Amino acid sequence: MRITIYHNPDCGTSRNALAMIRQSGEDPLVVEYLKTPPSRETLQGLIAAMGIAPRELLREKGTPYAELGLSDPALGDEALLDAMLAHPILINRPIVVSDQGAALCRPSEKVLALLAHPLTSFVKEDGEVVKLPGASA
Repeated sequence: MRITIYHNPDCGTSRNALAMIRQSGEDPLVVEYLKTPPSRETLQGLIAAMGIAPRELLREKGTPYAELGLSDPALGDEALLDAMLAHPILINRPIVVSDQGAALCRPSEKVLALLAHPLTSFVKEDGEVVKLPGASA
């Protein structure tokens, strides 16, 4: 299976995750989900694969989350999915899918658990050094 990243190139976390994937030797399928939003079926499959509820995938910052009243706990999963499909910016990112599983990779180093050949360390855009537990100093 080819590793897939649901990516927003304007997001530093997403860019860092993509860079880690590429530095591990993978050639990922990059889905810019704001340009090519997932179908309802795909979005439901991603949520199920990650083992989370739709609400856990909602992004608040820089989105119409508040204006749409999405903080209302009475809103069910279908209403939340409808909102994410109508406004893909509400889908938090990056989502990475590989043979090792699927995850919302926030922080970006969560991607390391999904790589067949994980890195031992990585320097993020902001200069932060990420090391795998147990990696040599």
